Amino acid sequence: MTFTHASYTVAWICALPVELAAAKVFLDEIHPRLTQPESDHNVYTLGSISGHNVVVVCLPAGVYGTTSATAAVSHLKSTYQNVRFGLMVGVGGGVPRANSDIRLGDIVVSKPTNTSSGVIQYDYGKTLQSGRFHHTGSLNKPPSLLLKVIAQMDSDSILGKGLLSEIMASYLQKEEVRRQFPRPLEDLLFQSTYNHSSDNPTCLICEQSQQVDRPQREAKEPQIHYGLVASGNQVMKDAMARDQIAQELDILCFEMEAAGLMDEIPSLVIRGICDYCDSHKNKEWQPYAAFAAAAYAKAVFMQLPRNQNADIRVSVPEKRHWMVPFHRNLGFVGREKELGEVEEWINNGHSRLAICGLGGVGKTQIAIELAYRIRERASEYSIFWIPCTSYASVEQAYMGIAQALGMQGIKPAEVKEHIKAYFSHTKTQKWLLIFDNADDIDMWLGGSSVATALTDFLPQSEHGRILFTTRNRKLAVKLASPSVVNVSEPDAATGVKMLGKTLIRQDLLDDKEETIVLLEQLVFLPLAITQAAAYINSNDIELSDYITLLHEQEPDVIELLSENFEDQGRYQEILNPVATTWLISFRQIQQLSPLAADYLSFMACINPRDIPQSLLPEAPSKKERIDAVGLLKAFSFVSEQAKGYALRSI
Repeated sequence: MTFTHASYTVAWICALPVELAAAKVFLDEIHPRLTQPESDHNVYTLGSISGHNVVVVCLPAGVYGTTSATAAVSHLKSTYQNVRFGLMVGVGGGVPRANSDIRLGDIVVSKPTNTSSGVIQYDYGKTLQSGRFHHTGSLNKPPSLLLKVIAQMDSDSILGKGLLSEIMASYLQKEEVRRQFPRPLEDLLFQSTYNHSSDNPTCLICEQSQQVDRPQREAKEPQIHYGLVASGNQVMKDAMARDQIAQELDILCFEMEAAGLMDEIPSLVIRGICDYCDSHKNKEWQPYAAFAAAAYAKAVFMQLPRNQNADIRVSVPEKRHWMVPFHRNLGFVGREKELGEVEEWINNGHSRLAICGLGGVGKTQIAIELAYRIRERASEYSIFWIPCTSYASVEQAYMGIAQALGMQGIKPAEVKEHIKAYFSHTKTQKWLLIFDNADDIDMWLGGSSVATALTDFLPQSEHGRILFTTRNRKLAVKLASPSVVNVSEPDAATGVKMLGKTLIRQDLLDDKEETIVLLEQLVFLPLAITQAAAYINSNDIELSDYITLLHEQEPDVIELLSENFEDQGRYQEILNPVATTWLISFRQIQQLSPLAADYLSFMACINPRDIPQSLLPEAPSKKERIDAVGLLKAFSFVSEQAKGYALRSI
């Protein structure tokens, strides 16, 4: 039989190599490995148990905790999209209590109560004024079918018909299994107030008088306890803290991974008890406890009806998504060359593309038009728009995408990793991510102002494409080289059409000479054209009146170009005048290169054409001069001419 990723419906998650070894013992068959996306760094063991195809994954060696579990399961879900539920199987620390005689080698299974889902993240909450720790939030319950299975197993155990003893006895007949998973003889429990001496690896010299007096058990088989499991990112090694938390929350077991997967995939937690969460812990009981937990998981599979897996199916969204915050610009004209280049690159499989140009040249408008054209011509694409005006705006957009994809309970700090995993592994749909205004080089490549560079969260898949719009050509090259489209001002004919689309009084265009003079004054910049038309419409003036205003004193011109105006193709919270968008560019240049800012300020004070290189202020080195001028070119503020540089200005 040939197996594919779609063949596997159950996930078995381990944290330790000894737990993975125990899982392999109980696989009825081991299947060949399958290829997987490069971005999926998990290593899987594939097989079947009682007719169920199982994908087994172990966390990276030495990397434990809820975050590691979340990442591993997120990748697993994206690669094996038919997985219905998970079993978190391994070892944990038991809580000795008067009403629950938990011993080493016993098994604790997560079971919901009236107030909890079965797993409590005990280190997630807030401290109250009284000093008590208040636990906030809740995790998903195990699937109802698994709860029915453990209820059946519990009832069989009460009647003395449990499968666990039979399964363990059967496998322990094999000498190799007995040797790898032996049952230790000593089960020592000490008083909570008595700490182990750190100088001794064992408890041979610990005071026997400090041991808790417990009756001897006749049966050697593990007992099964159903109740609440506490999960957190720290190993519990303090008996006093153990008792305090356990008493407050009614806890049977402590462990480190379950909270990281309960909201990722419906799961049941099965823990073999290997210590008592105190300072006396050692690893002697780990192999046997892992074996006992894996044997219980085997019993679950044997009780689980194959024809009812659909009861706990995790739905995979199949619909195409559209998350673009702007209406189509009905006044959009021209730009066929740029649009054609981008569409050609998308069709030819380029995974990343960038549109770059001066602030206000129309990059966002091109991206909007592209999005609508793809929706019309390639309906299989899901399209998502991410505004990059700040790191917070990116995170907010990612949260919106997660919600649209049906991801529940994801924390903001983790959402970018989840989205990356989803789009890197999805096999069901094509997607396009549009990162608009990707101008901040520190935010994208890493700097003092951000904890993690955004490039670390970009997905990679043959099914997906990423488009950036940026005013920084250097950043465009780093993000998408060689697929970079440079956008310059439109030609005169297109400029006239743009002006005509935005003016109320079409008769103003009758004077063609005056129209061209105005457009030349605006250097054919689309944003400047739109702003000029808004002012002319609002004040019902002639084109010549606006031309006259552009020739006023510099403060008056700056005031004119600083007037805000309504534009449905721009962000409501961002000011859109030409003066503002150019000031943003200048500040970014100033931050990246003070020398480039000095050059720009110097050029603005002289004739903006044919500025010879020798006239520029002296640079500390030739390389710094080249870098500074290159940055001004990257932001499209200067261009190279035969006799020197030309400054773009209105």
